[in-house]
Amino acid sequence: MASDTIADGQAERAPPKTGPKARDNTALPAHKHEPGCVPLGEATFRQQLSMMWRAFLGSPLRGLLFWVSFGIFALIVATAFGQVLLNSWNAPFYDAIEKKNVPEFLHQLVVFAWIAGGLLVLNVAQGWLNRYLHIKLREGLVIDLLGHWLAPGRALRLQQSADLGIGFVQAGVLLVSFIGVLWAISEGFVFHYGAYSFAIPGYMVWAALAYAGVASGLSWLLARPLVKLNADHYAREAELRVSLVEASRTIEQITVAQGEAATRAAFERKLAAALLTVRQIMTAAIRLLWFTAGYGWVTVVAPIVIASPVYFMGDLTFGGLMMAAAAFTQVHSSLRWFVDNIGAIADWRATLLRVASFRLALIRVGA
Repeated sequence: MASDTIADGQAERAPPKTGPKARDNTALPAHKHEPGCVPLGEATFRQQLSMMWRAFLGSPLRGLLFWVSFGIFALIVATAFGQVLLNSWNAPFYDAIEKKNVPEFLHQLVVFAWIAGGLLVLNVAQGWLNRYLHIKLREGLVIDLLGHWLAPGRALRLQQSADLGIGFVQAGVLLVSFIGVLWAISEGFVFHYGAYSFAIPGYMVWAALAYAGVASGLSWLLARPLVKLNADHYAREAELRVSLVEASRTIEQITVAQGEAATRAAFERKLAAALLTVRQIMTAAIRLLWFTAGYGWVTVVAPIVIASPVYFMGDLTFGGLMMAAAAFTQVHSSLRWFVDNIGAIADWRATLLRVASFRLALIRVGA
């Protein structure tokens, strides 16, 4: 379950209460009263990443993980090169369509088959290495935490970290590969206004940066509340599980004291608190979805609209227009990585905060 938290391990060591009248901590986040737990805000983001990095360096699998990561990076670079070739293919292909040149059209289809076939092999190879990396990262985390205390299911969160990391690197490589291409394409764009003509160096690049920058800023403003909401959600669910475990261990005392009604009421309050957080997450997520989905639909036509003035003035062929639009899409896709993954980033940030706090608590207890 996504809510695997610090409390899972702590519940095994918590001493049973003496009866159903024990103080109810429903209103408190789990991290404030779980035994041995470090407050969520105590470890800074830098400390959290540092602890995860030290765990990686201390893993006996670090050599294998390094080479797998290097292999993924090499495949990402090769894929970016293939994408550049595919982008260059756009101009002759669409020019052949515009000129109704059938032999050239058929030749470009053969070229496309070779490029697409190579990219297919690279994509499959990268997909295999990605999944292999997930398995080895899980294994490495288990080995690291076995020396402290293993919270069941904690390793599942490394898949999210690996996917976000690989996606970020891929977006960066594609950005470096295509930003020069897009700059070169748009360097010859000339705008005409009445008797005046002027050029904007790198026009499409600046448009992509502005378009993705505004979207990233707005998406972060909308998604920022999800970090705290997700952390609260995990804490509330952990608190409820701890209470259920304690009740199962003290069921005889509860029965003798006829405390079933009070115990059930306490459970219902904690369940209501957990459900309230879930509803708040749903509201924030839907608000974010309105923006990201709408942004995605606008992006379908944005590259064509941005380059269309030059095309309609007759300074750009149809093939050149499609090539410019394709390059813009690649650059923009790299820049919008943050927008596409903002929900996952918010959840990952909340999870990293709890996992790092848990590991910090174990280190301090061991010390």
